Order: sequence, then structure tokens, then C-alpha cells
Amino acid sequence: MNHLLQKTKYTFELVKFSHSIFALPFALIAYFNASQGKILGVKFIWVLLCLVAARTAAMAFNRLMDAPIDAQNPRTQNRHLPQGLLKKNYVWMLTLLSSLLFILSARQLNLLSFYLAPLCLLILFFYSLTKKFTHYTQFFLGLALGLAPLGAHIAVTGQLNGAVFLLASAVIFWVAGFDLLYALQDLDFDKKASLYSLAVKWGKAKSLTMAKVFHACFALLLGLYIYLESVGPLFWLGFSLSVILLFWQHLRLKTDLSNLEASFFNANGILSLILGLSVFLDWKLFTP
Repeated sequence: MNHLLQKTKYTFELVKFSHSIFALPFALIAYFNASQGKILGVKFIWVLLCLVAARTAAMAFNRLMDAPIDAQNPRTQNRHLPQGLLKKNYVWMLTLLSSLLFILSARQLNLLSFYLAPLCLLILFFYSLTKKFTHYTQFFLGLALGLAPLGAHIAVTGQLNGAVFLLASAVIFWVAGFDLLYALQDLDFDKKASLYSLAVKWGKAKSLTMAKVFHACFALLLGLYIYLESVGPLFWLGFSLSVILLFWQHLRLKTDLSNLEASFFNANGILSLILGLSVFLDWKLFTP
């Protein structure tokens, strides 16, 4: 029993289950706007299963692809695969089973969700390979998370159209911005290992500037999405708070990168939660 609990703990740590906080609220924004604030019973459960399964598959695959790199990087040498805490066969099985669960859950939603599920997985897996050949890996990660609101919209409506593309684009720039900051932690190692990223391409000073530009694009696109969706005052309030958090994040990093972890996880996690909660409460409190 203790062994099983320990393995379960390692599995949750491997896929960073707590980081679901980043994509989930944006998926819920699209879901509640498409359903006009309705939870829609069983469909909501299938959407959550799709999100968890797809993210688990993507993270497990990422750890497999990064294992040789992680073993050489002082910051990541203690991860589960380099340390032998989990075996590669186990992580491959986790990737396969999570992928199957995602596809089967998508089938319970509608045909378009089912048909697009394999393409979604392909994009999620492809991100893990990009650091070996393109500097624009941050945008591929943004695309991976940007699929969440698109998928939630399709789950409710059975089609893909409208302002949700603005929301997905906002997520892409938001993720690219904070991942660009996060990549600065490994800047020296990535250069030595001939790995690609925008941080390697631009260096520290320009990366800090471009992260601000990306987050300005996020604010612009998200504000336009809120305007077009005609959502109520609480979503605007959540939007305003999110912009303040982004400003706080960059202010802390202006001269001291030692604050990076707090800025990356705490600020962006709180930001996404505020936005997800604000749109839900908007529908519940301000819509007849």
C-alpha cells in the first residue's frame, strides 16, 4: 500500500497536476460563455476528463522526451525519470492510457470533438520536440494551452467559430510571455546544450522586454474578447485584476530574477483562477 501511495504521489508530481490551474480556468471561460453559464451536467464531467487526460498525456510525454536533457541540467536532475523514481515503461503506459481516455471522453461530447482529438494530441506532443529545432518553442507551448478554450467551445456548441479564437490567441501570448521568463532560468545550460528557445535567441534583456510585449498582447486580445462576448461587470473586474497581476509580475522581475518562481506560478495561477471564477459568477449573478 505504501508503495502504491508513493508511486501515485510521484505520478502527480511528474505531470505537475497542480499546474492544471493554468489551462483549466480558460477552458471554463469558453465553456460558460458558450453554454450561457449552464454547467450542462454530464457534459461538464466529460470536458473535465478531456482536460485532465490530455494534459496528463502531454506532460508525461514531455518528461519522456526531456529525460536525457533533465539528467544533465542541474536544475532538473532531481526529476523522477533521471532519479529512477519512475520507470520509462510506466510513463509510456501513462501517456498511452491518458491519450485513450482523452479520445474516448471526446467521443462522448460530439463528433467534431472526437475527430479533432488526435490532432490535438499531435500538437500537444509536438511541443515537446520543438526545443531541439526552433527558437519559437514558447509559442508552441502557448498553442498547446490555447487549445483548451477551443476544445471547451466545441464541446458545448459542436462547432468552432466566433470570439473564442480571440480567447485562444490571448492564452497563446500569455503562456509565451511567462514561459519566456521561466526559460531564463536555464539560459546558460540551454546555450551549452544547443537547445532552442526565445530566451536563447534574444538573451536576458530583450527577453524581459518581449515578455512585457506578449503580455500586453494578451491583455488587448482578452479585453476584445470580453467586449465582443458582452460579458458583465465581474469579468471586467477579473480582467482588471489580471492586468494588475501581470504588472506586478514584471515589476518584481525588473531587477531580480530570484523572484521568478513566485512570479511564474503564484501570479499566473491566481490570474487564471480570478478570470475563470469571474466569468462564472457573472453568468450566475448578472444574467437572468
